[in-house]
Amino acid sequence: MGTAFMPEPIIFAIPKGRILDEALPLLARVGIEPAADFFDKKSRALVFATNQPHISLIRVRAFDVATFVAHGAAQLGIVGSDVVDEFDYSELYAPVDLGIGHCRLSLAGPEGSAPPGIGESHIRVATKYPSTTRRWFEAQGIQAECIKLNGAMEIAPKLGLASHIVDLVSTGRTLVENALAEQKIISEVSARLIVNRAAFKLRSAEVPALVEKFREAAADAAA
Repeated sequence: MGTAFMPEPIIFAIPKGRILDEALPLLARVGIEPAADFFDKKSRALVFATNQPHISLIRVRAFDVATFVAHGAAQLGIVGSDVVDEFDYSELYAPVDLGIGHCRLSLAGPEGSAPPGIGESHIRVATKYPSTTRRWFEAQGIQAECIKLNGAMEIAPKLGLASHIVDLVSTGRTLVENALAEQKIISEVSARLIVNRAAFKLRSAEVPALVEKFREAAADAAA
């Protein structure tokens, strides 16, 4: 007797942190529920089964979600538009704005200081988003030297590492606590469903249908 052909599982990358709690109800709405160990805080597992035998979840840092999907190690993922913009991977397709994870990417500087002006030729900025930051400043005619930090951005001006920072802002409380003020909004951010372009074509029986389910779920949630 021949064995039944089982397709390779679809790997779905979801981010640790702020988007995760908002993403879980959307996943449930499209019929994907993580196995119990996903919710075990002590679990060190990185790959989790779901109620769908052909779909597994990986939970990684937001920036890594984009990398896993762009390189085809995962077929789909959920990540903020800030990450999509920063990487600008040609292999990524971001067909659905999920309407969750709202915040903004902003330029901030010491309270009472003016934002960098047209006349300034050079500015040093601490950020997790060097590509986006450089592009934004170039559009203002300012050359930005970007110092990449993965966290604790807010102390950079205080310690003289940079005059300004570019970071995600939701309430702005962390800025205030560090004597910083939001000066310019660079982009409004929300979470996107991202898909590997090759997987979208090669797995046309499964992936496009999943994208459509997410589109409907996001529209229902917004209604």
